[in-house]
Amino acid sequence: MVETDSPYLAPGKFRGKRNEPAYVVEVAKVLAETRGVSLEEISRQTTENFFRLFSKVKA
Repeated sequence: MVETDSPYLAPGKFRGKRNEPAYVVEVAKVLAETRGVSLEEISRQTTENFFRLFSKVKA
């Protein structure tokens, strides 16, 4: 799962503004870079994690 520290610590390029959940993609981008994988891979992994955690949700 990926999340932001909403509403306090906005990602770098949004620093100084109120943080919001829409910035979670920026967190995912940094995570992908840190792990040395593509953003698409992070997206795939976090989507799979969502459906494992919330197993009653239909894909």
